[in-house]
Amino acid sequence: MAAVRYDSFAQFYPWYLTQHENRMCRRAHFLGTSSAIAGIAQYIDSLNPWWLVVAGVTGYGGAWIGHFLFEKNRPATFGYPWYSFRADWVMYWEMLTGKLSW
Repeated sequence: MAAVRYDSFAQFYPWYLTQHENRMCRRAHFLGTSSAIAGIAQYIDSLNPWWLVVAGVTGYGGAWIGHFLFEKNRPATFGYPWYSFRADWVMYWEMLTGKLSW
């Protein structure tokens, strides 16, 4: 984990992207986040809370698989849980809109 403590999301996000340089890691993130969105949609449709568990497990699972298997680093979630959660959604949007390759 970085020795620097980030005081703002604007400072954190550029560092976050350096932790996701491996394309397969970004793809695992993208698939995990897409799965989490599907789980949330299923929850809204069914009101079955197990879908929220599915959303959490697949969302974080995809990201962590990307880090442990491809990026070979520690997920930012462990040191910066809230910034990391937000950054994952920003990175997802950037991949979805073509600003960041996946």
